[in-house]
Amino acid sequence: MLYQKPVRVMLSLLPGLLFLYINAVMLFALLRKPLLLESSRYILFGHLLLTESLQLFVTILLYVFAVTMVRMISYVCVVIRMLGVVTTKMSPLNLALMSLERYVAICFPLRHADIATTRRTGMAIAVIWTVASMDSFTQIVVFVSLDNKGSTVPTVCSRNSVLHLQIYSTIFTTFTIMCFVMVSTVIIYTYIAIMITVKSASSNSQNVTKAHRTVLLHLIQLCLCLSSTLFTMINPGGRWNMKRTVAIHIEYFLFLTLLILPKGLSPLIYGLRDQTLRHIFIHYFTFGLKTTVRPFTKTSFQIQ
Repeated sequence: MLYQKPVRVMLSLLPGLLFLYINAVMLFALLRKPLLLESSRYILFGHLLLTESLQLFVTILLYVFAVTMVRMISYVCVVIRMLGVVTTKMSPLNLALMSLERYVAICFPLRHADIATTRRTGMAIAVIWTVASMDSFTQIVVFVSLDNKGSTVPTVCSRNSVLHLQIYSTIFTTFTIMCFVMVSTVIIYTYIAIMITVKSASSNSQNVTKAHRTVLLHLIQLCLCLSSTLFTMINPGGRWNMKRTVAIHIEYFLFLTLLILPKGLSPLIYGLRDQTLRHIFIHYFTFGLKTTVRPFTKTSFQIQ
């Protein structure tokens, strides 16, 4: 961390803080319009904003801990790192739910109101939190059972310092592969199903096409989530035979491109694409100087 100059640290922190602010404004815009939260689509998007912000916050926090060489007991470090792992898993799982919601809205429009209720959306969110936590819960059980020696001795919070057994990498890789295979299957299936509906649609084709593009955007967002996960698997400092200075520069580049940027751009692109949310977001982001919030009804944002 001696190679992390103040300018480089600021270049890492400023984008993350900016994206956190943008996500906070989007969440505030959603909360200011309770009518939006009656739609499962916007509930899932708000949940995506929350989990992306949590992961971005934990990422920045761990980066600051590493740069300043903050020491803490292993239990605290493990809890913070596992929170980051859970939120990492939440992003693709939440995208899968959003794709399923669009699939139901397009392929089963008459049953959409009965299937995609707020209660079922809440239950689905609870399920994906459970699935995303299985990886971290397993690693914590292993840590407490086999690897808690010296857990009360302050140490620098890094993966190698607290999770140095090979079983942790095996558990993480296994759950990650299972998660992305499952999510990829759901998103690709819904994309193909909606694409078939787009080709056969004779009425309301504009709304159907928008939903088709939305699921395609979810597929792109999944790739961004995958790029963030790749950061933990690409470790030039530990796996490549090169000078430490060169490894630090590569790790810094990967940190910005695979962690910070995808976590900020993913919800930003989705939010600005939505006409209803974009109008409200611009209003609050510019403190009401650029535009005014126009009244709208629930039917105006059912399918976009």
